Amino acid sequence: MTAITDRRAAPDTERLHEVAARVTDPEIPVLTIADLGILRGVSLDDDGTVAVTITPTYSGCPAMDAIQEDLEREFRDAGYSAVRVDLVLSPAWSTDRITDEGKAKLEEYGIAPPTGTGHRGTVTVGMAVKCPHCHSLNTRELSRFGSTSCKALYTCRDCLEPFDYFKVLS
Repeated sequence: MTAITDRRAAPDTERLHEVAARVTDPEIPVLTIADLGILRGVSLDDDGTVAVTITPTYSGCPAMDAIQEDLEREFRDAGYSAVRVDLVLSPAWSTDRITDEGKAKLEEYGIAPPTGTGHRGTVTVGMAVKCPHCHSLNTRELSRFGSTSCKALYTCRDCLEPFDYFKVLS
């Protein structure tokens, strides 16, 4: 007697990740949630529900509702009817999670990417922020808060262009 094997494919986590990674940040649409490092994981539950785990850039981030809706829509469009988005706060997100590709996209978009790495409990020393337009280090902070809470507003003293700087968060 020949054994019958279950030919159902194991969940294609790579495909699930690709679907989730298509979702962009509503505040910085050139970055995907994978570029930003808020996409923590994607899996398929036994009942066929797609489970997506994300972490906000900071507690109370207003973009989380839009990202959840976008994830649900992307998976429905990809043929998955049930999607659950789990928001996890620990470990906390930091700018260290932004991919190198994400940092390049920020600069190309006109936002200076975070410089250095986040370190809790350390004293920070002011450092020059490179202008994403002309690459000069002759810049100055105009406002600690820019168009969103995670950005500061800077200006370049050489090309005279204002720009956002994605603050280092840890």
